[in-house]
Amino acid sequence: MHINPRLQPPGGEELLAWLRHYRLAWLGGDLVAGVVTAIMIIPQSMAYAMLAGLPVQIGLYASLLPLIGYALFGTSMSMSVGPVAVTALMTAALLAPLASIGSEHYLQLAIWLALLSGVMLFVLGLLRMGFLANFLSHPVISGFISGASILIMFSQLPHLFGLASLPSSPAQLLAAWTPVNSLVLGMGLVALAWLLYARSRLAGHLQRFGIGASAARLLARLAPILVVLLGLLLTIVGDLGARGVPVVGSLPAGLPSLVWSSPDLSTLQALLLPAALISLVSFVESVSIAQSLARRKRQSIDPDRELLALGTANVGSALTGGFAVCGGFSRSGVNVEAGANTPLAGVVSALVIGLILLTIAPLFAWLPLVVLAVVILVAVVPLIDTAALRRAWRYDRREGLTLAGTAAGVLVLGIEGGIVLGVGLSIVTQLWRGSRPHVAIVGRVPGTHYFRNTQRHLVETEPQLLAIRIDENIFFANTKAIERSILQALRDYPDTRELLLILSAVNHIDSTGLDMLLELSLGLNERDIQIHLAEVKGPVMDQLEQTDWIREQVAEIFPSTHIAFNTLSGFKRPLSEADAEHTPKTA
Repeated sequence: MHINPRLQPPGGEELLAWLRHYRLAWLGGDLVAGVVTAIMIIPQSMAYAMLAGLPVQIGLYASLLPLIGYALFGTSMSMSVGPVAVTALMTAALLAPLASIGSEHYLQLAIWLALLSGVMLFVLGLLRMGFLANFLSHPVISGFISGASILIMFSQLPHLFGLASLPSSPAQLLAAWTPVNSLVLGMGLVALAWLLYARSRLAGHLQRFGIGASAARLLARLAPILVVLLGLLLTIVGDLGARGVPVVGSLPAGLPSLVWSSPDLSTLQALLLPAALISLVSFVESVSIAQSLARRKRQSIDPDRELLALGTANVGSALTGGFAVCGGFSRSGVNVEAGANTPLAGVVSALVIGLILLTIAPLFAWLPLVVLAVVILVAVVPLIDTAALRRAWRYDRREGLTLAGTAAGVLVLGIEGGIVLGVGLSIVTQLWRGSRPHVAIVGRVPGTHYFRNTQRHLVETEPQLLAIRIDENIFFANTKAIERSILQALRDYPDTRELLLILSAVNHIDSTGLDMLLELSLGLNERDIQIHLAEVKGPVMDQLEQTDWIREQVAEIFPSTHIAFNTLSGFKRPLSEADAEHTPKTA
Protein backbone atom coordinates (compact mmCIF):
# COMPACT_ATOMS: atom_id res chain seq x y z
CA MET A 1 0.00 0.00 0.00
CA HIS A 2 1.35 3.45 -0.95
CA ILE A 3 1.39 6.05 1.83
CA ASN A 4 1.65 9.72 1.00
CA PRO A 5 4.95 10.78 2.63
CA ARG A 6 3.45 14.17 3.43
CA LEU A 7 0.99 12.46 5.77
CA GLN A 8 3.53 10.33 7.59
CA PRO A 9 4.41 11.47 11.12
CA PRO A 10 7.32 13.93 10.86
CA GLY A 11 10.57 12.37 11.94
CA GLY A 12 8.85 9.01 12.19
CA GLU A 13 12.12 7.17 12.50
CA GLU A 14 12.81 9.16 15.67
CA LEU A 15 9.58 8.38 17.54
CA LEU A 16 10.38 7.15 21.06
CA ALA A 17 14.06 7.78 20.33
CA TRP A 18 14.56 8.62 24.00
CA LEU A 19 13.43 5.10 24.92
CA ARG A 20 15.57 3.34 22.32
CA HIS A 21 18.65 5.19 23.55
CA TYR A 22 17.73 5.08 27.22
CA ARG A 23 20.55 4.77 29.74
CA LEU A 24 20.17 3.00 33.05
CA ALA A 25 21.93 5.92 34.73
CA TRP A 26 18.93 8.11 33.91
CA LEU A 27 16.41 5.88 35.69
CA GLY A 28 16.96 7.21 39.20
CA GLY A 29 16.44 10.83 38.15
CA ASP A 30 13.32 9.97 36.16
CA LEU A 31 11.79 7.99 39.03
CA VAL A 32 12.41 10.72 41.60
CA ALA A 33 11.24 13.45 39.25
CA GLY A 34 8.11 11.50 38.37
CA VAL A 35 7.11 11.04 42.01
CA VAL A 36 7.95 14.61 43.05
CA THR A 37 6.17 16.16 40.07
CA ALA A 38 3.09 14.01 40.71
CA ILE A 39 2.91 15.30 44.28
CA MET A 40 2.98 18.85 42.96
CA ILE A 41 0.51 18.13 40.14
CA ILE A 42 -2.24 16.81 42.44
CA PRO A 43 -3.31 20.08 44.09
CA GLN A 44 -2.53 22.09 40.98
CA SER A 45 -4.61 19.96 38.62
CA MET A 46 -7.52 19.93 41.07
CA ALA A 47 -7.31 23.73 41.31
CA TYR A 48 -7.29 24.15 37.54
CA ALA A 49 -10.29 21.84 37.17
CA MET A 50 -12.14 24.11 39.59
CA LEU A 51 -11.03 27.10 37.50
CA ALA A 52 -12.44 25.40 34.40
CA GLY A 53 -15.80 24.99 36.15
CA LEU A 54 -15.40 21.22 36.45
CA PRO A 55 -15.35 18.78 39.39
CA VAL A 56 -11.87 18.70 40.91
CA GLN A 57 -11.30 15.02 40.12
CA ILE A 58 -11.46 15.91 36.41
CA GLY A 59 -8.10 17.63 36.84
CA LEU A 60 -6.62 14.37 38.12
CA TYR A 61 -8.16 12.45 35.23
CA ALA A 62 -6.59 14.96 32.82
CA SER A 63 -3.17 14.18 34.31
CA LEU A 64 -3.11 10.48 33.43
CA LEU A 65 -3.12 9.59 29.72
CA PRO A 66 -1.84 13.02 28.56
CA LEU A 67 1.52 12.39 30.24
CA ILE A 68 1.77 8.98 28.62
CA GLY A 69 0.55 10.26 25.25
CA TYR A 70 3.09 13.06 25.23
CA ALA A 71 5.87 10.57 25.97
CA LEU A 72 5.05 8.74 22.73
CA PHE A 73 5.67 11.67 20.39
CA GLY A 74 7.12 14.57 22.40
CA THR A 75 10.59 15.92 21.72
CA SER A 76 11.09 17.80 24.99
CA MET A 77 12.93 15.66 27.51
CA SER A 78 11.54 17.43 30.57
CA MET A 79 8.27 19.22 29.76
CA SER A 80 5.28 18.06 31.80
CA VAL A 81 1.85 18.17 30.14
CA GLY A 82 -1.47 18.53 31.90
CA PRO A 83 -4.07 21.07 33.06
CA VAL A 84 -2.77 24.66 33.15
CA ALA A 85 -4.31 27.96 34.18
CA VAL A 86 -4.73 29.51 30.74
CA THR A 87 -6.40 26.53 29.05
CA ALA A 88 -8.59 26.03 32.13
CA LEU A 89 -9.79 29.62 31.91
CA MET A 90 -10.29 29.30 28.15
CA THR A 91 -12.34 26.15 28.68
CA ALA A 92 -14.65 27.97 31.09
CA ALA A 93 -14.88 31.13 28.99
CA LEU A 94 -15.49 29.33 25.69
CA LEU A 95 -18.03 26.82 27.03
CA ALA A 96 -20.01 29.10 29.36
CA PRO A 97 -22.20 30.43 26.50
CA LEU A 98 -23.02 26.85 25.45
CA ALA A 99 -23.99 25.23 28.77
CA SER A 100 -24.44 25.94 32.47
CA ILE A 101 -21.20 25.57 34.41
CA GLY A 102 -21.36 22.46 36.57
CA SER A 103 -24.01 20.71 34.50
CA GLU A 104 -23.56 17.29 32.95
CA HIS A 105 -23.79 18.84 29.49
CA TYR A 106 -21.02 21.29 30.38
CA LEU A 107 -18.77 18.40 31.43
CA GLN A 108 -19.51 16.59 28.18
CA LEU A 109 -18.70 19.72 26.19
CA ALA A 110 -15.36 20.04 27.98
CA ILE A 111 -14.52 16.45 27.03
CA TRP A 112 -15.52 17.01 23.40
CA LEU A 113 -13.54 20.25 23.32
CA ALA A 114 -10.41 18.38 24.42
CA LEU A 115 -11.08 15.64 21.87
CA LEU A 116 -11.64 18.06 19.00
CA SER A 117 -8.57 20.08 19.98
CA GLY A 118 -6.50 16.90 20.09
CA VAL A 119 -7.64 15.82 16.64
CA MET A 120 -6.89 19.27 15.22
CA LEU A 121 -3.40 19.32 16.73
CA PHE A 122 -2.61 15.80 15.52
CA VAL A 123 -3.76 16.54 11.97
CA LEU A 124 -1.71 19.74 11.93
CA GLY A 125 1.27 17.67 13.03
CA LEU A 126 0.76 15.23 10.17
CA LEU A 127 0.65 18.19 7.79
CA ARG A 128 3.89 19.54 9.29
CA MET A 129 2.38 22.85 10.29
CA GLY A 130 4.58 23.52 13.29
CA PHE A 131 5.36 26.92 11.78
CA LEU A 132 1.96 28.05 13.13
CA ALA A 133 3.75 28.73 16.41
CA ASN A 134 5.19 31.81 14.70
CA PHE A 135 1.81 33.36 13.95
CA LEU A 136 1.27 34.70 17.46
CA SER A 137 3.94 37.27 18.25
CA HIS A 138 5.50 37.52 21.69
CA PRO A 139 3.60 40.74 22.55
CA VAL A 140 0.30 39.04 21.66
CA ILE A 141 1.08 35.93 23.72
CA SER A 142 2.40 37.96 26.66
CA GLY A 143 -0.58 40.31 26.56
CA PHE A 144 -3.04 37.45 26.26
CA ILE A 145 -1.54 35.53 29.19
CA SER A 146 -1.36 38.69 31.33
CA GLY A 147 -4.99 39.56 30.62
CA ALA A 148 -6.12 35.99 31.19
CA SER A 149 -4.19 35.87 34.47
CA ILE A 150 -6.00 38.96 35.73
CA LEU A 151 -9.33 37.32 34.85
CA ILE A 152 -8.22 34.19 36.68
CA MET A 153 -7.32 36.19 39.78
CA PHE A 154 -10.71 37.89 39.89
CA SER A 155 -12.46 34.56 39.36
CA GLN A 156 -10.79 33.14 42.49
CA LEU A 157 -11.34 36.08 44.84
CA PRO A 158 -14.85 34.89 45.81
CA HIS A 159 -13.36 31.59 47.03
CA LEU A 160 -10.77 33.56 48.99
CA PHE A 161 -13.48 35.64 50.68
CA GLY A 162 -15.86 32.74 51.18
CA LEU A 163 -18.54 34.16 48.90
CA ALA A 164 -21.23 31.84 47.62
CA SER A 165 -21.41 33.29 44.13
CA LEU A 166 -18.84 33.89 41.43
CA PRO A 167 -19.18 37.50 40.25
CA SER A 168 -18.16 37.90 36.64
CA SER A 169 -16.66 41.39 37.01
CA PRO A 170 -14.81 43.47 39.64
CA ALA A 171 -17.91 45.66 40.09
CA GLN A 172 -20.09 42.66 40.89
CA LEU A 173 -17.42 41.37 43.26
CA LEU A 174 -17.47 44.64 45.23
CA ALA A 175 -21.26 44.56 45.34
CA ALA A 176 -21.12 41.07 46.89
CA TRP A 177 -18.57 42.07 49.57
CA THR A 178 -20.86 41.96 52.62
CA PRO A 179 -21.22 38.19 53.24
CA VAL A 180 -17.46 37.61 53.59
CA ASN A 181 -16.62 34.52 55.68
CA SER A 182 -13.89 35.65 58.10
CA LEU A 183 -12.71 32.09 58.78
CA VAL A 184 -12.28 31.36 55.08
CA LEU A 185 -10.60 34.73 54.54
CA GLY A 186 -8.19 34.09 57.43
CA MET A 187 -7.23 30.66 56.10
CA GLY A 188 -6.79 32.08 52.63
CA LEU A 189 -4.60 34.98 53.71
CA VAL A 190 -2.34 32.72 55.80
CA ALA A 191 -2.00 30.25 52.93
CA LEU A 192 -1.39 33.10 50.49
CA ALA A 193 1.31 34.63 52.68
CA TRP A 194 3.06 31.26 53.03
CA LEU A 195 3.03 30.52 49.31
CA LEU A 196 4.23 34.01 48.39
CA TYR A 197 7.05 33.66 50.93
CA ALA A 198 7.90 30.22 49.55
CA ARG A 199 8.01 31.56 46.01
CA SER A 200 10.20 34.56 46.79
CA ARG A 201 12.42 33.75 49.79
CA LEU A 202 12.15 30.19 51.03
CA ALA A 203 14.82 28.82 48.70
CA GLY A 204 17.34 31.43 49.83
CA HIS A 205 16.63 30.78 53.51
CA LEU A 206 16.95 27.02 53.03
CA GLN A 207 20.35 27.52 51.40
CA ARG A 208 21.52 29.35 54.52
CA PHE A 209 20.89 26.12 56.43
CA GLY A 210 23.22 24.22 54.11
CA ILE A 211 20.67 22.85 51.64
CA GLY A 212 21.90 22.84 48.04
CA ALA A 213 20.54 25.41 45.61
CA SER A 214 18.73 22.88 43.42
CA ALA A 215 17.17 21.06 46.39
CA ALA A 216 16.15 24.37 47.95
CA ARG A 217 14.40 25.50 44.78
CA LEU A 218 12.63 22.15 44.53
CA LEU A 219 11.39 22.32 48.13
CA ALA A 220 10.15 25.86 47.55
CA ARG A 221 8.20 24.72 44.48
CA LEU A 222 6.55 21.99 46.56
CA ALA A 223 5.24 24.48 49.14
CA PRO A 224 1.61 24.04 47.95
CA ILE A 225 1.70 20.46 49.24
CA LEU A 226 2.13 21.71 52.80
CA VAL A 227 -0.83 24.05 52.36
CA VAL A 228 -2.98 21.18 51.08
CA LEU A 229 -1.99 18.85 53.93
CA LEU A 230 -2.58 21.50 56.60
CA GLY A 231 -5.89 22.44 54.99
CA LEU A 232 -7.03 18.82 55.08
CA LEU A 233 -5.88 18.38 58.68
CA LEU A 234 -7.57 21.55 59.95
CA THR A 235 -10.82 20.76 58.14
CA ILE A 236 -11.01 17.20 59.46
CA VAL A 237 -9.94 17.97 63.04
CA GLY A 238 -11.84 21.25 63.37
CA ASP A 239 -14.90 20.15 61.39
CA LEU A 240 -14.58 23.34 59.36
CA GLY A 241 -17.09 22.16 56.79
CA ALA A 242 -19.82 22.44 59.42
CA ARG A 243 -18.62 25.96 60.26
CA GLY A 244 -19.24 27.30 56.78
CA VAL A 245 -15.92 26.61 55.10
CA PRO A 246 -16.66 25.38 51.55
CA VAL A 247 -14.89 22.10 50.77
CA VAL A 248 -14.41 20.00 47.66
CA GLY A 249 -17.11 17.51 48.64
CA SER A 250 -17.47 13.88 47.66
CA LEU A 251 -14.71 12.56 45.46
CA PRO A 252 -15.05 9.22 43.66
CA ALA A 253 -12.37 6.61 44.23
CA GLY A 254 -10.77 4.62 41.46
CA LEU A 255 -9.58 5.26 37.94
CA PRO A 256 -11.86 6.94 35.40
CA SER A 257 -13.58 4.79 32.85
CA LEU A 258 -12.74 5.38 29.22
CA VAL A 259 -15.17 7.83 27.66
CA TRP A 260 -16.12 7.76 24.00
CA SER A 261 -19.17 9.49 22.62
CA SER A 262 -19.77 11.60 19.55
CA PRO A 263 -21.31 15.09 19.61
CA ASP A 264 -24.14 15.92 17.23
CA LEU A 265 -23.43 18.12 14.22
CA SER A 266 -24.72 21.36 15.77
CA THR A 267 -22.57 20.87 18.87
CA LEU A 268 -19.56 20.05 16.73
CA GLN A 269 -20.04 23.26 14.75
CA ALA A 270 -20.33 25.28 17.95
CA LEU A 271 -17.07 23.80 19.26
CA LEU A 272 -14.98 24.28 16.10
CA LEU A 273 -13.88 27.86 16.80
CA PRO A 274 -13.27 27.29 20.55
CA ALA A 275 -11.23 24.18 19.71
CA ALA A 276 -9.18 26.08 17.13
CA LEU A 277 -8.45 28.90 19.59
CA ILE A 278 -7.50 26.64 22.46
CA SER A 279 -5.38 24.50 20.11
CA LEU A 280 -3.42 27.50 18.86
CA VAL A 281 -2.83 28.99 22.31
CA SER A 282 -1.90 25.67 23.93
CA PHE A 283 0.50 24.84 21.09
CA VAL A 284 2.25 28.22 21.20
CA GLU A 285 2.52 28.11 25.00
CA SER A 286 3.81 24.52 24.99
CA VAL A 287 6.39 25.16 22.27
CA SER A 288 7.64 28.24 24.14
CA ILE A 289 8.11 26.19 27.31
CA ALA A 290 9.70 23.27 25.46
CA GLN A 291 12.15 25.58 23.69
CA SER A 292 13.06 27.30 26.95
CA LEU A 293 13.74 23.97 28.66
CA ALA A 294 15.67 22.64 25.65
CA ARG A 295 18.00 25.65 25.64
CA ARG A 296 18.99 24.93 29.24
CA LYS A 297 20.30 21.50 28.26
CA ARG A 298 21.47 22.43 24.75
CA GLN A 299 18.80 20.23 23.22
CA SER A 300 16.35 20.90 20.41
CA ILE A 301 12.67 20.26 19.79
CA ASP A 302 10.63 19.56 16.66
CA PRO A 303 7.46 21.72 16.50
CA ASP A 304 5.79 19.29 14.08
CA ARG A 305 6.21 16.39 16.49
CA GLU A 306 5.12 18.62 19.37
CA LEU A 307 1.83 19.02 17.51
CA LEU A 308 1.49 15.24 17.34
CA ALA A 309 2.38 14.90 21.02
CA LEU A 310 -0.08 17.56 22.19
CA GLY A 311 -2.77 16.11 19.96
CA THR A 312 -2.24 12.67 21.46
CA ALA A 313 -2.24 14.15 24.98
CA ASN A 314 -5.56 15.93 24.44
CA VAL A 315 -7.20 12.88 22.89
CA GLY A 316 -5.96 10.90 25.89
CA SER A 317 -7.42 13.48 28.26
CA ALA A 318 -10.79 13.27 26.50
CA LEU A 319 -10.79 9.46 26.67
CA THR A 320 -10.48 9.58 30.46
CA GLY A 321 -13.07 12.33 30.89
CA GLY A 322 -10.58 15.20 31.20
CA PHE A 323 -10.36 18.61 29.59
CA ALA A 324 -7.87 20.42 27.33
CA VAL A 325 -4.21 20.22 28.39
CA CYS A 326 -0.85 21.61 27.34
CA GLY A 327 2.67 22.09 28.68
CA GLY A 328 2.88 23.83 32.06
CA PHE A 329 5.82 25.98 33.13
CA SER A 330 5.59 25.42 36.90
CA ARG A 331 5.11 21.66 36.69
CA SER A 332 7.88 21.42 34.09
CA GLY A 333 10.13 23.47 36.35
CA VAL A 334 9.57 21.02 39.19
CA ASN A 335 10.25 18.16 36.78
CA VAL A 336 13.60 19.68 35.82
CA GLU A 337 14.62 20.55 39.39
CA ALA A 338 13.77 17.00 40.51
CA GLY A 339 16.17 15.53 37.94
CA ALA A 340 14.03 14.44 34.99
CA ASN A 341 16.12 13.15 32.09
CA THR A 342 13.47 11.83 29.69
CA PRO A 343 9.66 11.69 29.23
CA LEU A 344 9.72 8.54 31.38
CA ALA A 345 9.41 10.93 34.33
CA GLY A 346 5.99 11.94 33.00
CA VAL A 347 4.93 8.30 32.71
CA VAL A 348 5.97 7.76 36.34
CA SER A 349 3.94 10.83 37.37
CA ALA A 350 0.88 9.40 35.63
CA LEU A 351 1.31 6.07 37.43
CA VAL A 352 1.66 7.81 40.82
CA ILE A 353 -1.49 9.87 40.20
CA GLY A 354 -3.31 6.71 39.15
CA LEU A 355 -2.21 5.01 42.37
CA ILE A 356 -3.49 7.95 44.42
CA LEU A 357 -6.83 7.81 42.62
CA LEU A 358 -7.09 4.12 43.51
CA THR A 359 -6.26 4.64 47.19
CA ILE A 360 -6.50 7.98 49.02
CA ALA A 361 -8.36 10.22 46.56
CA PRO A 362 -11.56 10.34 48.72
CA LEU A 363 -9.56 12.14 51.45
CA PHE A 364 -9.44 15.23 49.26
CA ALA A 365 -13.19 15.62 49.77
CA TRP A 366 -12.35 17.64 52.93
CA LEU A 367 -9.97 19.98 51.13
CA PRO A 368 -11.12 23.62 51.51
CA LEU A 369 -11.84 25.35 48.22
CA VAL A 370 -9.97 28.40 49.50
CA VAL A 371 -6.75 26.34 49.44
CA LEU A 372 -7.21 25.54 45.76
CA ALA A 373 -8.04 29.19 45.07
CA VAL A 374 -4.81 30.31 46.74
CA VAL A 375 -2.81 27.75 44.74
CA ILE A 376 -4.27 29.26 41.55
CA LEU A 377 -3.67 32.85 42.66
CA VAL A 378 -0.01 32.26 43.45
CA ALA A 379 0.48 30.32 40.22
CA VAL A 380 -0.88 33.09 37.98
CA VAL A 381 0.63 36.17 39.64
CA PRO A 382 4.01 35.68 37.88
CA LEU A 383 2.19 35.33 34.56
CA ILE A 384 1.22 39.03 34.66
CA ASP A 385 4.35 40.17 32.86
CA THR A 386 4.67 43.89 33.52
CA ALA A 387 8.41 43.66 32.81
CA ALA A 388 7.65 42.55 29.24
CA LEU A 389 5.39 45.57 28.80
CA ARG A 390 8.11 47.93 30.02
CA ARG A 391 10.72 46.33 27.74
CA ALA A 392 8.42 46.43 24.72
CA TRP A 393 7.44 50.04 25.39
CA ARG A 394 11.06 51.18 25.70
CA TYR A 395 12.18 49.30 22.58
CA ASP A 396 9.20 49.93 20.30
CA ARG A 397 6.02 51.62 21.49
CA ARG A 398 3.99 49.88 18.82
CA GLU A 399 5.00 46.53 20.33
CA GLY A 400 4.07 47.85 23.76
CA LEU A 401 0.68 48.99 22.48
CA THR A 402 0.08 45.56 20.94
CA LEU A 403 0.86 43.87 24.26
CA ALA A 404 -1.26 46.27 26.31
CA GLY A 405 -4.06 46.22 23.75
CA THR A 406 -4.22 42.43 23.76
CA ALA A 407 -4.37 42.33 27.56
CA ALA A 408 -7.09 44.99 27.60
CA GLY A 409 -8.95 43.13 24.87
CA VAL A 410 -9.02 39.95 26.96
CA LEU A 411 -10.35 41.89 29.95
CA VAL A 412 -13.00 43.82 28.03
CA LEU A 413 -13.91 41.56 25.10
CA GLY A 414 -13.17 38.14 26.58
CA ILE A 415 -10.88 35.33 25.45
CA GLU A 416 -11.93 35.16 21.80
CA GLY A 417 -12.12 38.90 21.34
CA GLY A 418 -8.75 39.41 23.01
CA ILE A 419 -6.97 36.96 20.72
CA VAL A 420 -8.60 38.40 17.60
CA LEU A 421 -7.72 41.94 18.71
CA GLY A 422 -4.11 40.95 19.44
CA VAL A 423 -3.64 39.27 16.07
CA GLY A 424 -5.29 42.23 14.37
CA LEU A 425 -2.97 44.68 16.14
CA SER A 426 0.05 42.61 15.06
CA ILE A 427 -1.08 42.61 11.43
CA VAL A 428 -1.79 46.34 11.47
CA THR A 429 1.61 47.00 13.06
CA GLN A 430 3.40 44.95 10.41
CA LEU A 431 1.50 46.66 7.60
CA TRP A 432 2.26 50.06 9.14
CA ARG A 433 5.96 49.25 9.27
CA GLY A 434 5.99 47.87 5.75
CA SER A 435 4.16 50.94 4.45
CA ARG A 436 7.00 53.16 5.65
CA PRO A 437 10.03 51.58 3.98
CA HIS A 438 13.56 52.84 4.42
CA VAL A 439 14.80 54.16 1.08
CA ALA A 440 18.38 55.50 0.99
CA ILE A 441 20.47 57.35 -1.57
CA VAL A 442 23.93 55.75 -1.45
CA GLY A 443 27.42 56.66 -2.54
CA ARG A 444 30.84 55.04 -2.51
CA VAL A 445 33.03 55.27 0.59
CA PRO A 446 36.25 56.88 -0.79
CA GLY A 447 38.94 54.38 -1.75
CA THR A 448 36.74 51.31 -1.13
CA HIS A 449 34.12 49.17 -2.83
CA TYR A 450 31.60 49.86 -0.03
CA PHE A 451 28.47 51.98 -0.43
CA ARG A 452 26.66 53.82 2.35
CA ASN A 453 23.79 56.22 2.97
CA THR A 454 24.69 59.75 1.85
CA GLN A 455 22.92 61.19 4.91
CA ARG A 456 25.00 59.16 7.36
CA HIS A 457 28.44 58.91 5.77
CA LEU A 458 30.95 60.93 3.78
CA VAL A 459 30.72 59.29 0.35
CA GLU A 460 31.41 59.91 -3.33
CA THR A 461 28.55 60.34 -5.81
CA GLU A 462 28.31 60.95 -9.56
CA PRO A 463 26.26 63.89 -10.92
CA GLN A 464 24.42 61.87 -13.56
CA LEU A 465 24.12 58.64 -11.54
CA LEU A 466 21.56 58.29 -8.74
CA ALA A 467 21.86 55.08 -6.68
CA ILE A 468 18.89 54.27 -4.44
CA ARG A 469 18.77 51.31 -2.07
CA ILE A 470 15.31 49.97 -1.17
CA ASP A 471 15.43 48.30 2.26
CA GLU A 472 12.04 46.59 2.24
CA ASN A 473 10.01 44.14 0.21
CA ILE A 474 8.00 45.96 -2.46
CA PHE A 475 4.31 45.21 -1.95
CA PHE A 476 0.91 46.84 -2.07
CA ALA A 477 1.22 48.66 1.26
CA ASN A 478 4.41 50.55 0.42
CA THR A 479 4.49 51.04 -3.36
CA LYS A 480 3.26 54.64 -3.17
CA ALA A 481 5.79 55.49 -0.46
CA ILE A 482 8.67 53.98 -2.48
CA GLU A 483 7.55 55.79 -5.62
CA ARG A 484 7.33 59.11 -3.75
CA SER A 485 10.83 58.61 -2.32
CA ILE A 486 12.31 57.88 -5.75
CA LEU A 487 10.59 60.84 -7.42
CA GLN A 488 11.67 63.16 -4.59
CA ALA A 489 15.27 61.97 -4.98
CA LEU A 490 15.10 62.69 -8.71
CA ARG A 491 13.89 66.22 -7.94
CA ASP A 492 16.80 66.66 -5.52
CA TYR A 493 19.25 65.43 -8.18
CA PRO A 494 17.95 67.03 -11.41
CA ASP A 495 21.04 66.08 -13.47
CA THR A 496 20.32 62.37 -13.12
CA ARG A 497 20.44 60.34 -16.31
CA GLU A 498 21.06 56.87 -14.83
CA LEU A 499 18.86 55.56 -11.99
CA LEU A 500 20.28 52.53 -10.17
CA LEU A 501 17.88 50.63 -7.89
CA ILE A 502 19.76 48.46 -5.40
CA LEU A 503 17.52 45.53 -4.37
CA SER A 504 19.85 43.71 -1.97
CA ALA A 505 17.22 43.88 0.83
CA VAL A 506 14.23 43.01 -1.36
CA ASN A 507 13.00 39.42 -1.02
CA HIS A 508 9.68 39.80 -2.82
CA ILE A 509 7.92 42.11 -5.27
CA ASP A 510 4.17 41.62 -5.58
CA SER A 511 2.05 42.52 -8.61
CA THR A 512 1.21 45.97 -7.22
CA GLY A 513 4.91 46.64 -6.78
CA LEU A 514 5.62 45.48 -10.32
CA ASP A 515 2.93 47.80 -11.69
CA MET A 516 4.50 50.70 -9.81
CA LEU A 517 7.94 49.92 -11.26
CA LEU A 518 6.48 49.71 -14.75
CA GLU A 519 4.72 53.08 -14.45
CA LEU A 520 7.86 54.61 -12.96
CA SER A 521 9.97 53.30 -15.84
CA LEU A 522 7.59 54.69 -18.46
CA GLY A 523 7.71 58.08 -16.80
CA LEU A 524 11.52 58.01 -16.63
CA ASN A 525 11.75 57.09 -20.32
CA GLU A 526 9.93 60.31 -21.19
CA ARG A 527 12.59 62.21 -19.23
CA ASP A 528 15.43 60.31 -20.92
CA ILE A 529 16.43 58.58 -17.68
CA GLN A 530 17.48 54.94 -17.85
CA ILE A 531 16.70 52.53 -15.01
CA HIS A 532 19.17 49.85 -13.86
CA LEU A 533 19.10 47.18 -11.16
CA ALA A 534 21.83 45.85 -8.87
CA GLU A 535 22.17 43.00 -6.38
CA VAL A 536 18.85 41.39 -7.26
CA LYS A 537 18.33 38.20 -5.26
CA GLY A 538 17.90 34.95 -7.15
CA PRO A 539 14.24 34.25 -6.26
CA VAL A 540 13.28 37.84 -7.07
CA MET A 541 15.16 37.65 -10.38
CA ASP A 542 13.37 34.41 -11.22
CA GLN A 543 10.06 36.26 -10.88
CA LEU A 544 11.16 39.35 -12.77
CA GLU A 545 12.46 37.32 -15.70
CA GLN A 546 8.88 36.26 -16.38
CA THR A 547 7.82 39.88 -16.96
CA ASP A 548 7.99 42.26 -19.92
CA TRP A 549 9.24 45.01 -17.60
CA ILE A 550 12.64 43.42 -17.02
CA ARG A 551 13.13 42.85 -20.76
CA GLU A 552 11.78 46.13 -22.13
CA GLN A 553 12.28 48.79 -19.45
CA VAL A 554 15.42 47.85 -17.52
CA ALA A 555 18.63 48.85 -19.26
CA GLU A 556 21.14 46.71 -17.32
CA ILE A 557 21.25 44.39 -14.31
CA PHE A 558 24.46 44.34 -12.27
CA PRO A 559 25.61 41.70 -9.78
CA SER A 560 26.95 44.40 -7.43
CA THR A 561 26.66 48.10 -6.76
CA HIS A 562 30.42 48.38 -7.18
CA ILE A 563 30.32 47.10 -10.76
CA ALA A 564 27.30 49.29 -11.50
CA PHE A 565 29.13 52.42 -10.33
CA ASN A 566 32.22 51.58 -12.35
CA THR A 567 30.13 50.96 -15.45
CA LEU A 568 27.72 53.87 -15.19
CA SER A 569 29.96 56.58 -13.74
CA GLY A 570 31.68 59.13 -15.91
CA PHE A 571 35.24 57.84 -15.54
CA LYS A 572 34.28 54.12 -15.64
CA ARG A 573 37.18 52.89 -13.56
CA PRO A 574 38.11 49.32 -14.66
CA LEU A 575 37.41 46.47 -12.26
CA SER A 576 40.60 45.17 -10.67
CA GLU A 577 41.22 41.58 -9.61
CA ALA A 578 40.97 42.63 -5.95
CA ASP A 579 37.64 44.30 -6.66
CA ALA A 580 36.38 41.20 -8.41
CA GLU A 581 37.20 39.07 -5.40
CA HIS A 582 35.05 41.31 -3.20
CA THR A 583 32.17 41.63 -5.63
CA PRO A 584 29.05 39.99 -4.17
CA LYS A 585 27.19 37.57 -6.40
CA THR A 586 23.47 37.50 -7.01
CA ALA A 587 21.93 35.16 -4.42
